[in-house]
Formats: sequence, C-alpha cells, structure tokens
Amino acid sequence: MPTVLIIDDNAAVAIALDVLFSLHDIGALRATSPEEGLAILERTSVDLVIQDMNFSADTTSGEEGTALFREIRRRHPDLPVILLTAWTHLDAAVELVKSGAADYLSKPWNDNRLIATVTNLVELGQANRALRQRVQQERRVRRDLEQGFDLRGMVWQDAATERILHLACQVARADVPVLISGPNGTGKERIAEIIQANSLVADGPFVVLNCGALPAELIEAELFGAEAGAYTGASRAREGKFEAADGGTLFLDEIGNLPLAGQMKLLRVLETGRFERLGSNRERQVKVRVISATNADLGAMIRAGTFREDLFYRLNVIELRLPALAARPADILPLAASFLARGKSLHHCAQAALLAHAWPGNVRELKNVMARASLLAAGDVIKAGDLGLPVTLAASVEVEPDRDAIVQAMARAGGVVAQAAADLGLSRQALYRRMERLGIAR
Repeated sequence: MPTVLIIDDNAAVAIALDVLFSLHDIGALRATSPEEGLAILERTSVDLVIQDMNFSADTTSGEEGTALFREIRRRHPDLPVILLTAWTHLDAAVELVKSGAADYLSKPWNDNRLIATVTNLVELGQANRALRQRVQQERRVRRDLEQGFDLRGMVWQDAATERILHLACQVARADVPVLISGPNGTGKERIAEIIQANSLVADGPFVVLNCGALPAELIEAELFGAEAGAYTGASRAREGKFEAADGGTLFLDEIGNLPLAGQMKLLRVLETGRFERLGSNRERQVKVRVISATNADLGAMIRAGTFREDLFYRLNVIELRLPALAARPADILPLAASFLARGKSLHHCAQAALLAHAWPGNVRELKNVMARASLLAAGDVIKAGDLGLPVTLAASVEVEPDRDAIVQAMARAGGVVAQAAADLGLSRQALYRRMERLGIAR
C-alpha cells in the first residue's frame, strides 16, 4: 500500500485527506508542522508528500511552505511533493512547480483530481525507484567486472554483451577449449584476448591464426610447422603456431575453414598435446590452450560431412555466442563514441541514424563509419549526413530523444546532466525539461 505524508496544521484538512485516501487503499501519515513532517521523513519511507503553504496564524505569504518544500527537496530530491495552496499565494506555488514540485492543488480541492494525481505520481515514483535500483545494480556489476578482470579495453553497455563477458571471465581460468561463435566483425578476437588475459597462462604467448585467410594446403603447415622440402617452396624448416603458442593460447579464427586432414590432426593435439611437423616423423609435445571462433553453422557442416563431429564436441566444451551488433543496440553509441577522433561528438540526429542502421558489418563496419565521419565532418559535432549511411527517417529529420535514449545517456554520463546533455546534443536546461516531462529522476 502506498503511503502519503500530509503536512498541514489544519486538523480538518488532514482528516479529510486521510479519509479520502483510506477509501482508495492509500495509507496516510499526518504532521502538523514542518519540523514534525521532516522528522517523519527521516524515520519513515513515504511515497509522496502533500504540504500546506502556511503554518502560522494570520500568515498567507507562503514563505513557510516554500522553505519546507526546499528542505524536503534538499533532503529527498526524488520525493514527489504536492502543494496545497490558496489563491493568495498561487504564484508562489507555480514558481515551486517550476523548481521541481510535482503539482499544486487549490483549496478546496477536487477529490477526483487529487486521487488521480496522487495515484499517477506514486506509480511514477515507484517506476523511477525501480529504474534507479536497476541502474545502481548494473553499475555495481560493471564495476565488479572492471575491477576484478582484465577486459582489454572492452567497450560495452548492452546486457547481452555483459553476459558474454561474465561467462568469458568465469571460464577463463579453466583449462578447457572455448568456441566463440557469431557473425563476422562482432569482436570474437577481443573476447579471446579477454579469456587469455584472465587465464592461468596469461603470461604466455597469444598466437592468432585465421584459418580462412590461407589456402587449404598451407593451413596444416601453419598449424604444425614443416620440415625443409615438405612442400614446394619449403626451403627451410619452420615452426608452426602450436609450437609458437606453447605455454600460452592459440586462437583459431574461422575454424570452419580447416580442411578435414587438418581437423584430424587438430583433434589429436587437443587430446594428447602431441603432433608432427609436415615432412617429419618426430613427435613434438606442447601445452596450449585452444580458443576457436567461427561464423559458420558447424552443425550444418557436420551434417554435410565437411566438419568432424568429434572435433566439434572437443572444441565446444564451452561455447560463447556473441550476438550481432544490431542485437545489442545499447553497445552502438558507446562504441561509436570510442571510435571518434578526440574532440568530436555526436549530434542526437547522428545517434538516431546509428541506432536505425542494421550494421551488417557489425563492429568492424561501425569503426570504419566513425573513422570516415571523423575525417570528413566539417565541425566537431558529427551530424547524421556525415556518417554516409543510407538515408532513413531517423537520419533525415530532427529526432526528439525518447525516454530510453535519455536514461542511457544519463547512465553513460554517471548521472552528470551536463555530460548527458552534450551526448544528446541538447542544452542542460533542455535536458532538464525533457526529464521532468518524462518523469526521469535527476
């Protein structure tokens, strides 16, 4: 049951309000003076305050009510306050509403309007409190993640990305293979770096091999090394990636491109740590943590006979599915800001255009777009037209930032209104007005 504190020295007014609220399942506390009301607020949680504007006999200036309101606002900045006014100090009440009071009602009041106002403000206050609690929890989780692990400069805001980071850090110290799946350009190699940086072999080498960037006949030589004369052009012996990664981590990108012969040898290395160079019968032993990544459907490849099922299950002890950038939209603007040249910022129309784009190239495409915009923009504020994206409704009109955009901007700015306003391309006063209109707590 919501609770309202009534601060009024007129017993008849307080009793009338108490009875009215009881008929609508709203609890009421009563105080006859500003001092008593403030004392109740210090020891009791309430959802809303209704306060008179005068408490001394023969006083109609509203100064006492103004002082009380300002003290409530100072001590409890998010608590909604309704002012009970008389016509003699209606102007003062209007000024207080401009300063943050939730509403004012003239005596005698309209019961229906009062109940509707109280109900709306209580619901809004509960929603704001839930939002603040969620934001605070998200900040605590993020702080613990950033302080407890080496995230290699990872930039993120979306809950989907955070879940991947948590899982990556959780499995980092386990000596098991990890498979990272997801579309091209989503940041799979960065996740692999985070796993390596927080693993038991963090001080060892981190070696990368893109299996999709080499001809099939050279992949085995890259992985396992080759003796002189093992193939045309092999004029001298060379070590492979497994030898180079001994005591550390080998990241195999685009593992689906590994030919079947290489898959069989890889499976043996994963099971025993032993292999031979091409053209050699001498067995070599290594200790390597293998992290692999793919944008392919390995299940379909298994059914087609182009990928070994036993290798899939050996690589897939832990699988991290990294979503496409469009599926984690809260990451888009923080990433875009991190890719901007120093001194550049995004107009809110540009932000809307970035959020409206489908990002088929994912983070890699976003990075290229921001690099180009930083170079070609005429000023320090990048507009939608500077991005070079396909024209959309969001990019072609002045878009008013909605509630989610403002909440996210405030979260990124750590509650600093001036910084959030700059992020949205607004003045501080304009952001304050929108926050009040949308019921967003300061």
